[in-house]
Amino acid sequence: MIKHFTNILTLVCLVLVLSCNQQGSQLVNENTKEFNEAYRPQFHFSPPSQWMNDPNGMVYLDGEYHLFYQYYPDSTIWGPMHWGHAISEDMVHWEHMPVALFPDEFGYIFSGSAVVDHNNTSGLGTSENPAMVAIYTYHDPEGEKAKRDDYQTQGIAYSTDRGRTWTKHENNPILKNPGIKDFRDPKVSWVESNDGTGQWIMALAVLDRISFYSSPNLIDWAHESDFNPSWGAYGGVWECPDLFPLTTADGEVKWVLFVSINPGGPNGGSATQYFIGDFDGSNFNVESTEVKWLDYGADNYAGVTWSNIPKADGRKLMIGWMSNWLYANVVPTENWRSAMTVPRSLELIKKGNDFLVASKPIKELEKLRSSTETAIGENIALREELVELELIPKANDFSIEFSNAANEKVLISKKGDVLTFDRSQSGKMDFSGDFGKIHQAPIANEKIQSIRIFLDRSSLEIFVNGGELVLTEILFPNSPYNKVTLIGFENESKLHYLKSIW
Repeated sequence: MIKHFTNILTLVCLVLVLSCNQQGSQLVNENTKEFNEAYRPQFHFSPPSQWMNDPNGMVYLDGEYHLFYQYYPDSTIWGPMHWGHAISEDMVHWEHMPVALFPDEFGYIFSGSAVVDHNNTSGLGTSENPAMVAIYTYHDPEGEKAKRDDYQTQGIAYSTDRGRTWTKHENNPILKNPGIKDFRDPKVSWVESNDGTGQWIMALAVLDRISFYSSPNLIDWAHESDFNPSWGAYGGVWECPDLFPLTTADGEVKWVLFVSINPGGPNGGSATQYFIGDFDGSNFNVESTEVKWLDYGADNYAGVTWSNIPKADGRKLMIGWMSNWLYANVVPTENWRSAMTVPRSLELIKKGNDFLVASKPIKELEKLRSSTETAIGENIALREELVELELIPKANDFSIEFSNAANEKVLISKKGDVLTFDRSQSGKMDFSGDFGKIHQAPIANEKIQSIRIFLDRSSLEIFVNGGELVLTEILFPNSPYNKVTLIGFENESKLHYLKSIW
């Protein structure tokens, strides 16, 4: 009788799971029809509906780029976190998938990463079919409510069907909390030594530092070291780390550590600082004591890189959350909230005796160009709302103004050694007193050779000198900007009109 009841219960559960999956797929398909809403990005990734924040678990496998993300499917305001999921063959056109990971008895599913376990170190797949393994933070809301210090732990889940379905590990959480309030956002990668051996390395945000852990199998973890230099930016909690190597133009390998911070960014609220140095498998050591910022705009946060990119590609690819915690919950969108930045390729650029990380829009975006025209004169009418501009300054100082018939405008200007972004008259701003503030970035008074700008319905992304300096900014005009005024630019500047990805 017990066996018969168990079989019936199993069948009922299976039917319910299949029904939920079908409903999830139907919901995704229905919502993609609505991607022409006001402010809905047309060539940036945004969720089908409801709330989204940090990108998570970015991994490449068998021709597909996977993007998981912090997602709350029941509201446009942050709530109990799930992992949303989308896949793409080019990081530009996306297919929305059903929710990948749901909260469970250990808590909400906070940020993390994903890898492909090619050597089957975990035993969760096979050598012929290695598992995709997600490593994420459990956030226990009851523990937080009880004011415990150990309510964040790390768990793993695995997939053997190319990320379509997931099984949580039976021994979760696999990394328990030693009694630290903020203990989250594991970014895991396989790091090989010179002798050909390797281990899994986890960079974990732990209050005001990054802790490094090592593992032979993704399940058993040992603490290696902590990184928290006294001169780093500490305006808020450290979050969403990423540790990875980049090769210089001279063939030297250096290690880069991303650390997102909220608040404390150079223009208020959220931002990402980075450090350049060396990682010996246990310790990260920096080369300089200067705080470097990945993006001087207000709206590029929690960006991390894709894992498992083929060596034949050779790029280090990343994407960020295009918003800011100062106003993310109240921006004037209705059916969804937030988008991602355009994907970017990271490079090390030498400046004097130091290096910086340049981020460039991926080349795949160029296939969105539908037509191109030369930007002649100062006042240019924009025929369409989606535009990529390639501008060549002819003067040391210059200005770029986007405007519409309602006299709403955005001004980008350079004077001396400062680049200024002014969205104080850009459109809707009454949702936040912080939104209309003027943002600035240092230029070091050097000649700007090129500026590349991407204009979508509710964002501007500005790449100076091949991504040496970047500003990402969201905005909410009441009608599309249909005019650009260029002062101080060569006539060889180009305008590319872009196609929507939807």
